[in-house]
Amino acid sequence: MLRVENVSKRFLKTEQFTLNGISFDVEKEQFISLVGASGCGKTTMLNLIAGLDMPTAGRILYNDVEVKGSGADRIVMFQEPALFPWLNVIDNVCFGLRLAKISRIEQFERAEYYLSIVKLSKFKKYMPHQLSGGMQQRVALARAMVTGSEMLLMDEPFSSLDLFTKNELQIDVQNVILENKRTVIYVTHSIEEAIFFSDRIIVLGGKPTKNLAEIPIRLPRPRIKDSDFLRLTTEILEIVRREIETVKCN
Repeated sequence: MLRVENVSKRFLKTEQFTLNGISFDVEKEQFISLVGASGCGKTTMLNLIAGLDMPTAGRILYNDVEVKGSGADRIVMFQEPALFPWLNVIDNVCFGLRLAKISRIEQFERAEYYLSIVKLSKFKKYMPHQLSGGMQQRVALARAMVTGSEMLLMDEPFSSLDLFTKNELQIDVQNVILENKRTVIYVTHSIEEAIFFSDRIIVLGGKPTKNLAEIPIRLPRPRIKDSDFLRLTTEILEIVRREIETVKCN
């Protein structure tokens, strides 16, 4: 479904590459997490896949077509909900459908379906400022999924939430995505979060950033923090830790 081929990225006014020769494939309905130390280029990689920026070298293929810009087939969910404060919940969810000129009746039918999935049906007339941070992220998730996009690109969507809300949302998001058979590329600093969600974890690191490891996660779902879960957490943390120490010494 998605192929990243030897992708490198160098920004203007910098001499060094941020990303250097990144390659990986994503199959349909897989949940892939990108992890690594802060500043390693995870969000940059996500933006390239989204078509919000272009590689300096290499290419990205989506369904065998080279990515040349953004598209409704690859929806981004950012760290902040970015809801329109002047629109209520259901109108926020409908916004992309309105741009696509979907009929008003179908807009509301789709929006109400996804609001029920994220457990916000009773709040559809609320304004964003009346919602908690976790509820706002649920609205953002419904808005991302309502368009029917095959792929969701999620950039640390729960990083600003408290631990209780984050844990609750993790379970809900996993259920929503598995039930609706979406393909997801997920950026996170949390190794535990990556293991909880993922079919495969791609560890990025180095200077410039490269693929350090690709780790399949074969734990059964729903996932619990048992000995196998903790072993994988330790293994991936050690890969990241060693790379941080290497970069410090160079």
